[in-house]
Amino acid sequence: MAIFRGAGVAIITPFKENMEVNYEKLGELIEYQIANGTDSIIICGTTGEASTLTHEEHLECIRYAIHKVNKRIPVIAGTGSNCTETAVYLSKEAEKYGADGLLVVTPYYNKATQKGLIEHFIDVAKSVDLPIIMYNVPGRTGCNILPKTVAHLVKNVDNIVGIKEASGNIAQVASLMNLTEGNIDLYSGNDDQILPLLSLGGLGVISVLSNIAPRETHDMVARYFEGDIKGSRELQLKAIPLVEALFCEVNPIPVKSAVNLMGFEAGGLRKPLTEMEPENKEKLIKAMREFGIQLA
Repeated sequence: MAIFRGAGVAIITPFKENMEVNYEKLGELIEYQIANGTDSIIICGTTGEASTLTHEEHLECIRYAIHKVNKRIPVIAGTGSNCTETAVYLSKEAEKYGADGLLVVTPYYNKATQKGLIEHFIDVAKSVDLPIIMYNVPGRTGCNILPKTVAHLVKNVDNIVGIKEASGNIAQVASLMNLTEGNIDLYSGNDDQILPLLSLGGLGVISVLSNIAPRETHDMVARYFEGDIKGSRELQLKAIPLVEALFCEVNPIPVKSAVNLMGFEAGGLRKPLTEMEPENKEKLIKAMREFGIQLA
């Protein structure tokens, strides 16, 4: 049984003017997502600026989201770290709070070997009973988990059940699905490749786009599973200019700007992330309007 099927939002973390976490605003964003058909909340991932949250803030965001959602849809907690002990600690705490699953990124910066990756994920998996989705995003981590490694983990560790694939390499994803014989919960980690990964046996997406277009992101996946491939493809292609605008600067700079442009008052970004360049913001505004998103 998969943790979720459909479109999960990699939700942003809103801040107050003094840069403290704005939990009231986080609650508003969660309600907006649920009201617009989002199938899962993924809290404290890359898009949630987890790397600049303290451990206390990180865990409080997870606890708050679980309490706010109150079992209406699954909540998946981002608990990865480049330190295995830290990932174990965050994962155990998220389990205590009642998370439905964990998203665990490959260790970044120290660039583990494939053997190191296997040991890292096994240690995290052994520390909890929750299902784990591995997160492969080599462009950010400098570390690529190979299909053979993924297959080994999924076949040998009961609660390692899935992968969020953001390598952008369709051939690698196809190889992964071949080696696992499709027995893995595959989620696209790239909003411009949702449909291609669904066609390889994917279950959905963990999405940045869903922060500002939750209904359309949900529908893109739902239509595919209903057999409306044409309708799904139309939504995927329509979203491409907006996705390009959302990634014209490093994530989550543009998407946080976009959420603010919609009137949510999600605050600024913690350094070293900075506000969007004016010309890029204009591109984003244009793409949002052309997609049909109402600006404040």
